[in-house]
Amino acid sequence: MDVRELYEKVEELVDKEVTLQGWIKNHRRQKEFGFLDFSDGTCFKLIQIVYESTLEDFEEIAKYTVGTAVTLTGTLVKSEGLQPYEIRLKKIKKEGDCPEDYPLQPKRHTKEFLREIAYLRPRTNLYGAIFRVRSVAAQAIHTYFGQKGYVYVHTPLITANDGEGAGEMFKLTTFDLDNIPRVDGEINYKEDFFGKKVGLTVTGQLEGETFALAYKKIYTFGPTFRAENSNTKTHASEFWMVEPEIAFCDLEGLMDIEEDMLKYIVKTVLEKCPEEMEFFNSFVEKGLLDKLNILLNNKAVRITHEEAISILKRADKKFEYAPKEGEDIAKEHEKYLTEEYFKAPVFVKDWPKDIKAFYMKLNPDNKTVAAVDLLVPGSGELMGGSQREENYTKLKKRMEELHMKEEGLEWYMNLRKYGGCIHSGFGMGFERLLIYLTGVDNIRDVIPYPRTPKNCEF
Repeated sequence: MDVRELYEKVEELVDKEVTLQGWIKNHRRQKEFGFLDFSDGTCFKLIQIVYESTLEDFEEIAKYTVGTAVTLTGTLVKSEGLQPYEIRLKKIKKEGDCPEDYPLQPKRHTKEFLREIAYLRPRTNLYGAIFRVRSVAAQAIHTYFGQKGYVYVHTPLITANDGEGAGEMFKLTTFDLDNIPRVDGEINYKEDFFGKKVGLTVTGQLEGETFALAYKKIYTFGPTFRAENSNTKTHASEFWMVEPEIAFCDLEGLMDIEEDMLKYIVKTVLEKCPEEMEFFNSFVEKGLLDKLNILLNNKAVRITHEEAISILKRADKKFEYAPKEGEDIAKEHEKYLTEEYFKAPVFVKDWPKDIKAFYMKLNPDNKTVAAVDLLVPGSGELMGGSQREENYTKLKKRMEELHMKEEGLEWYMNLRKYGGCIHSGFGMGFERLLIYLTGVDNIRDVIPYPRTPKNCEF
C-alpha cells in the first residue's frame, strides 16, 4: 500500500493492519518508545510510526537513521497527538541503510546547498512539492489540448533553423575540435555529420506552423536550449516550452486561448495538489492562493504597448530604466503593471515592429505588429505570441528589410503560397509557469537538473 492510498481510505483502514515501503524522514527516540516520520513519496503528507519497547528488536530499531529505506507493518490508529492518525509498529525490515552523514538531516537547508545535491533534493518537503506540481501541471497541459482536439507534435531538437533571433544556439558537431577542417580559413561544415551548420533548437514554432496548416490546431511541448550567458532567476540554458499553433485564428482569439489554458492549468493544480499549494502559500509566497484565485475569477487585462508605456510614464515611481516608446518593457515595468497598477495578469499587444520577429503580422499602421505578451504577477512575462504573417509578399518584404537570407527558409515562406491562411501561436516557458504557480522565484529550483552558465552537474 502507498501512503497516498492510505490517506484516501483512512477511515476504513482504522484499526487494520497495513504494510508500507518508503523512507525514514525523521527519528525521535525516547527510553520506552520512539517515533518515525515516514514517507514514500506518493503524497505530500507523512505518516507517523510509533514503536514501543515491547518489540523484540526495539534496540535495533532505535539505531535506524534518517534516510533509511524500510518495509514496515503496523496497525493504523487514531492518534492522541497533533496528527490525526499514526501507525503502531509491529515489524520493520531495513531495505537500505543510510549513514549518519546523510546530507538531508531534519533541519532547514538553503536552496543553494540543495542545488549542489540535486540528486537528493526531491526528498525534501519543498522540492517534493515543487516536482509533484510540475508533474500535475504537465499532465494538465496535455489534457487541456487533448480535450480541445489539438494534435501533439514532436518538433526536432537538432535543427539547422536558428529561429531567427529567438536566442543563441548551442552548436552541434562531430568534428575533432583540435583538428577542425577549414577552407580558406572558414570551417568546412560540408564535412560535418549533417553536412551543414546545426544546433540545438531554440524553438519549435516554425516547424509547428507546418503542422498547424495541416491539422488546424497543434501544440509542441518539449525541451529547448539557449546559449545565452545569463544568470538571472528566470533564465536557464535548457528549459521546456509549450508552443501551440492555430490556423484560422487571429490575435484576439489567441489571447482567449492563452487565458483559457492558463486558468485550466491553475484550476487543475489547485484541485490535485491542495497540500502542496497550501505549503507554498504558508512558507514560500504569502498570498499565493489569493493571487491564483484572483486569476481564476477575473478576466485578464488587455492593453496595447503604447498604453502600457503611457501608464508607466505616469507612474508615481522611479524606475531604473525609463519607459520609452518603441522599446521593450523591463522586468521592473512588468512587475509594476501586474503587481501594483492592475494587480492582475496583463496582455500587452501591438508591439513596435522593430523589436519583434520577422514572422509577426504587420498592423495597418505599419509601425506595430500583432504580437502579444502575457505578463503575470510574480514571474513577469509568461507567454509570448503573435498572429503570423500569412501573406507571402509581405513576409518576403519584411525579411528583405531585415537583410535576412531566404536560403534555408524557403519551406517556411512556401507555407504562405500553398493554401496559407490567418494563423497564430504562442510560446509558454514551462518553468516560468511553475514559478508563477509555486511562488518559488528561481528557475533553478523548478527544474530537476538546472543547466546554467558554468553549471552542468549530474
